[in-house]
Amino acid sequence: MKLNAIIVEDEQTSRDILKSYLNKYCPNVTVLGEAENIDEALILIRNNQLDVVFLDVEMPYGNAFDLLDKLGSVNFETVFVTAYNHYAIDALNAHASYYLMKPISIDELIKAVDYVTDIKIKENALQDQVLVPKTNSVEGKITIPQLDGFEVLNTQDILFCKADDNYTEIHLNNSKKKIVSKTLKYFEEALNNSSFVRVHKSYLVNVKEVVKYVKGKGGSVILSNGQEIIVSASKKASLLAYFK
Repeated sequence: MKLNAIIVEDEQTSRDILKSYLNKYCPNVTVLGEAENIDEALILIRNNQLDVVFLDVEMPYGNAFDLLDKLGSVNFETVFVTAYNHYAIDALNAHASYYLMKPISIDELIKAVDYVTDIKIKENALQDQVLVPKTNSVEGKITIPQLDGFEVLNTQDILFCKADDNYTEIHLNNSKKKIVSKTLKYFEEALNNSSFVRVHKSYLVNVKEVVKYVKGKGGSVILSNGQEIIVSASKKASLLAYFK
C-alpha cells in the first residue's frame, strides 16, 4: 500500500538521511515535502492528504506536541523521531504510531513503516465494509464517507440527490447539503430498497417527499420544500409506479 508522507525536522542532514532511507528501504512511502519548523509543517499538512508524518520532537520555536496541539484532530499517523528517549511517554499520550531514536536504525524504520501500513490497510478495509451505504444493515440509515471517518444520515431526512460528475450532492430537509465523492449510481444502488427513485440522469428523489406531479413528456415533480425536479421520459414509468 502506498503511503504519502512528509518529514518535519529542523536539521537538513537528518532530513536527507531519513529521506534517503525511505527511498531505499521503504519504497511504498512517497515523501511529498519537508519542513524545518512548525509553521512550514502546518502548511504542508493542510495542503496535502497524508498517511504519515515523520516528526522530530525538538525544533526551534516549538516542538512536536505544539504542532499536534495546533492541528487538533488529525487523520494521519505520526512517527516521532528524536535523540531523547524521555519523550516516549509524551509520544504515547500524543497517540504516536511509532517512536524512532536517532541515529535511525534501518530495521526500526522498516518496522515503523510496516506498522503504519498495516494500520492504513485495516482502516481502508473497515471503510470498505462500513461505508457501503446499505440501508438494510441499519434500517433507515445511510453512511457517507468523510476524511476523518463517516457520517450517519437518516434516509427519511434526504429530499433528493443530485449528480455532479463523480460527486453527489445530498440535499436534506433542513436545507443543508452534503457533498460526497461518490457517483449518483452508487447511491441509487445503496437506496434501492428504500423509497428513492431515479427520475433523471442527474436526480434521485425521495418519493415520500413528492407533493405534486406536473404532466409533460416526462413531467416534473414538486418536493415538500418547493423544489421542482424534471423527470426524464425514460424514468417516468418508474416514478409513477410508486403512486399506483
